[in-house]
Order: sequence, then structure tokens, then C-alpha cells
Amino acid sequence: MCLTVPEITAGEVLRAFHRDAPYLFMGAAFVTVGVVSAALAGLRRKPDLLLIYFALFAVLYGMRLWIQANLLQIGMEGSAFYPRLRSGIDFIVPVPGVLFFGAAGLLDRAGRIAGYALAIAGTCLAIATFALGSSSTLHLINNIVVIAALVALVVRSVTGERPSKDFIIVRRGLLIFVAFALWDNVAGALTWRTPSVEPFGFVAFLSALGYVAARRTFQRDQQLQEIQKELEVARRIQLSILPGDFPSSPNFHVAARYVPMTSVAGDFYDFIVADEKQAGLLIADVSGHGVPAALIASMVKLAATSQRANAADPSGLLAGMNVALFGNTQNQFVTAAYVHLDSETGELRYSAAGHPPMLLLRKGTITLIEENGLMLAAFDFAQYSNAAHRLEAGDRILLYTDGIVEAANRSGEFLGQDALCELLRKTAELRPSEAADKIIASVQEWSATQEDDLTVLVCDYQGAA
Repeated sequence: MCLTVPEITAGEVLRAFHRDAPYLFMGAAFVTVGVVSAALAGLRRKPDLLLIYFALFAVLYGMRLWIQANLLQIGMEGSAFYPRLRSGIDFIVPVPGVLFFGAAGLLDRAGRIAGYALAIAGTCLAIATFALGSSSTLHLINNIVVIAALVALVVRSVTGERPSKDFIIVRRGLLIFVAFALWDNVAGALTWRTPSVEPFGFVAFLSALGYVAARRTFQRDQQLQEIQKELEVARRIQLSILPGDFPSSPNFHVAARYVPMTSVAGDFYDFIVADEKQAGLLIADVSGHGVPAALIASMVKLAATSQRANAADPSGLLAGMNVALFGNTQNQFVTAAYVHLDSETGELRYSAAGHPPMLLLRKGTITLIEENGLMLAAFDFAQYSNAAHRLEAGDRILLYTDGIVEAANRSGEFLGQDALCELLRKTAELRPSEAADKIIASVQEWSATQEDDLTVLVCDYQGAA
């Protein structure tokens, strides 16, 4: 008797292998496809739900074929959990399929509700099976629900509104799968012992879903590339509206640095007047980020250009800009500051619209100059006033946007006004261009991530020539 046991066991294993070979091969193929899809989803900068759900669907179905193979059943003889796993996985497999259909937009509102209800029911049945054990009643319920869902999908695909190209592809694979799956589920409900043919139909269905997922992913990549090209064009256009270097002057040395958070930004600066005797420096910050803010920044440029006649009167310039912008910015507002320096009179005149204070460095002492009115484009009745100060040779002026002082580190602490003042002191001996670079670099070093546009204007007054 001891000599015949290995022969009987070997024979059982061999027969089980011959029965299961096609399903084991297909299971391996499905899992491989799922793993590759998951890897592709992981390599993308932004997770693609279609690829993720497709991967889960393929992997779960492939694992189901392995788990339910007779060959594994022989190897797991005596296991308490294996029968529960073998039975419970039937309920989980449809869940990522339902999520795929929802993410692909192939279900209407009623279909999504029914699909999500099916997914919840399947998850609950699986949990109950894992916890309490296999039940023929639960399998009967699952078979009936799956049959109803498949029939509903077929009816929807035939009688619904004019389908999209993707839906037509999926429908073809679905009809093949439904034909095979209905046979298996009907056979299961009637307790017929027939070979499972559903996996062969799943090959066609998975191929259709894979085509749709790949096509949608490719389309999104193309759209992203087009958007990136358009943003690059927008970036170049926006940079073109910013002024070049401040003209060489014996009285004024000016440097500007502009670091947008994204390709385009809402920060803006301009030299309203730039010659040997005068310097008119404007800085502005549009609320929000990205393309909308950049479009309004171009409007700020036009509004400022229209007010060159008021270059020597900061309050008049801002009031004129407010009139030009009000009602034209889609409820976005603009903060701005403008300073006019006159070497002949030796006077500085400053006005601002809701903007951070200007910093004046003189002989190691920093003065905050703040003369704020209401933000631009927000109120048609806004009024502005000027602050006047005497200029002295060696004065350094710093204009900046709030992204500088509101830069936050990993602890959420802002850089703040005091730190900016200290930076201005430390860079006092550097040229304006070097000082501007140092300030920007220090802010970037402080910041965990750049959450706003960064712009600074540094101006040195050398004294009347």
C-alpha cells in the first residue's frame, strides 16, 4: 500500500495540471498585463485611474484563476482559510471592473449608482465569506446579481444613446465576455458541472478594456503636451511684456528678479520712467496664479502704460490704473506699489494699493514706507495718497511681492518682514543685481516649496550727478 500512494498522488496532480493548464497560463498572462499596467501608472507624474483600475481588474481575475485551480486545491488540502479565499474572491473581482467603467465615463448616472451598489455588495459578500466561510446562498446571490448586471450592460449598450467609439469597442468585448460569463453563471446557479469558459471570454473583454485605457492615456498625454506647448508660448509672451534692464544711469542702479511659481504668473513689474534724472518703478501682484493671473498681469501692463503722464505722481498713476482695471478683471484684484525718484529735486514719492511696504535702507537703518490705499480693480471709489521723503546718496530701495515674506518653511513658518530686513542689511555692500539674486536664493532656501511668485526690485540712488 505504501508503494501505491505516491503513484496515486502523482496521477492526481498530473490530471489536475492537465485540466488547469489553460487557466493557469491565462491567469499568469492576466497578472502580467495587470502588473505592467500598474507599473505604467506608477511611472506617470499623475496617477491614471483607468490604468490603475484596469491593472486591479486583470490581476484579481488572474489570481482568481490560480486560486480556484484544482492543482492549488490539492496543495492546500487541509487549509482552513483556503476554501474561504477560493469562494470569496469571486465577489471581489467585479469591483475594479465597475470602477473602470465609471472612471471611463461609460456609465450614466443610473448606471454609476447601480455599479457602485454592486461593488459595495460584492465587497460585503467577500468580507462575510472570509469571516464566516463559504455559503452556497451567497454564491447564488452573487450569480443572480452578476447575471442581472451583465444583462443590463448589454441592454444599455444596445438601446442607449449613440455610443462613443470607446463604448463600441468595449461593447464588442463585453458581448463576447457576457456570452461566456452567462453560461458559467447559469451553469453555476443550476449546479451543472461543466468546464469554465468564462476566462476565454475575459480575454476578449480585457483586450477591449486595455485598448480603451491605452487610447485614453495616449490622448491625455497628447493633450498635456499641447497644453505645455501653449504654456511655453504664454511664458515667452509674458516675459516679453516685462522691461529689459534699466538703462545705464549715473544716478540710479536698478535690478529686477522675477521667479514665477508656474510657467506663467501674476507678478508684474515695469519701469514707467527710466532716464538719468528720474526712475519710476512699479511692482504689482495679481490675485491667484497661472494663466488667469497672467492675463490680468498683461492688462496691468496696458493700464500702467496708459498712465505715463502721471509718472511723477504715484497716487494719480494708481488711481488711473484702478479706473482702467475696474470691472475688467473677473473679480480678481491687484495689489501694486509705485515709487518715483527724482535726482533733480532729491525727492522720493511713493504710493501703494494694498501692497507690502517698501523698504528704504539708509546707513544701516531700514525704514518701512507704507502709504496704502485699496487694492486695484476692486472698488471704483478707491483713492490714493503720496508719501514723500528726501533722498540721500547711498540709499537703497527694495520693492517686492508678498510671495517673498510669505514663503513658508517645512514647519509652516513665514520668512516674515524682519528676516527680509535682515537680508537687505546683509546684502548692503553688494551690487543691486547681486543683492537681488541673494534675496531670491535665500527665500528659495528657506521655502519647503514655492507656493507663490517671487519678484523683487532693488534700486540704489547714487546721488545727483
